[in-house]
Amino acid sequence: MTNIFIVKGNIVLTDEVLFDAYMKIVDGKIVSISNKKHVESYEVIDATGKYIFPGAIDAHVHCYSSLEEGFSHATQSAAAGGVTTIIEMPYDADEKISNSERFKQKKALLEKESFVDVAMLATIEPEGELTEIERLADAGACGFKVSLFNTHPVRFPKISEGELFEAFQWMKKTNRPVGVHAETDSIVTRYIARYRNKGFDPLSHCKSRPKVAESTAALTALELAYYTGAKLHLYHCTFPRIFSLVEYYKRNGVNVTAETCTHYLLFAESDMEQLKGRGKINPPIREASDRHGLWALLAQDKIDMVTSDHAPWLLERKIAKNIFDSAAGAPGVEVLFPILFSEGVIGERITPLQLAKVIAQNPAERFGLGHRKGKLQVGYDADFIIVDPNKTDTIDEERMHTSSDWSPYDGLEVQGKIDATFVRGEKVYDGETIVADQGFGTFVTPRFVNQEGEET
Repeated sequence: MTNIFIVKGNIVLTDEVLFDAYMKIVDGKIVSISNKKHVESYEVIDATGKYIFPGAIDAHVHCYSSLEEGFSHATQSAAAGGVTTIIEMPYDADEKISNSERFKQKKALLEKESFVDVAMLATIEPEGELTEIERLADAGACGFKVSLFNTHPVRFPKISEGELFEAFQWMKKTNRPVGVHAETDSIVTRYIARYRNKGFDPLSHCKSRPKVAESTAALTALELAYYTGAKLHLYHCTFPRIFSLVEYYKRNGVNVTAETCTHYLLFAESDMEQLKGRGKINPPIREASDRHGLWALLAQDKIDMVTSDHAPWLLERKIAKNIFDSAAGAPGVEVLFPILFSEGVIGERITPLQLAKVIAQNPAERFGLGHRKGKLQVGYDADFIIVDPNKTDTIDEERMHTSSDWSPYDGLEVQGKIDATFVRGEKVYDGETIVADQGFGTFVTPRFVNQEGEET
């Protein structure tokens, strides 16, 4: 049976906000967007005075760094936060996704458990068989992630610069981007040793990972991309100088994008005394001047995307007396859009068009989802959010859908409330409750086009 309905509201397109407009959806696809009133007798969702945004794409989500989370909790959180597609990281607590068989197993799992759509990254083994890169691309990986810091020798290892030089060449052949966790291992290791005994002071975590550790690693990745021609993405960039380096390399022909995260836009080092282990994130929260600088860069369209780096540890993993004994990361997929809308659009730091670009269009295009996701356009999936800018809401960790049951943003008042989230034309969140069935979410197969115009 054909499912047809119309949504009326202020529709956020790529180049304008179409006020009091109509968007027609047929069987999960957008078939028209117009200011002209529809005369057909179809169901009309009247969102007059409200924004209709493209569904957010969170390009940095860890569903299984804590096994208690899984696709089930993370994608419910996504739905409640207006995120209609997540890009899943390859570093699971039990096993990293570094071979095509494991990739296929995880894909099958998401199709049973997910409430929103999911694309997946893959990684490589230290000194592993690099031919596996092509097999992972064939299996549907939307890109690769590697690290220059040894978070964990088995689950999340450093890949040596020599091996990365080779791996980047293999990844270039697949036309997939390679994303890098940019922290220089030798600097961080040395400074953790220096500050570990001072870990009762949560600020010690920030001091143990100085800015130079991030910028030197970013430069290594940028130079590797320069010499190999690989597509590069820099994850969780924390201060403006990184984006200055990215701009320099873009001008020199490097195909590179870079992101920052919600926590770097909201918090500063001075908040660590209050946050304690809840604020332990890698790389760390920086100075207030860096936070202000990141907002300025967003306003100048010099940050490609904003992500949550959703890492939902149970609270027991975040409250050690010595901060170096706490896990790094925080839940965030559920608040990514609400915070950016409130602090950015309502706070008049960025426009609705800029918000849509950094949380939908840019991540979709970078990771091979731009043929059907990332914008409100005829022929695209009807993934969208209805947002009431006149309502306020308070972030409440007890109401969140993550397994972690805590949030560093707890108690933050946000202007603008999500009234509904739709994925492929189906309502998955009604403003209060998840209304989709588990398993409704699907795997999104990426589509890349090479220089010859051929799909890869």
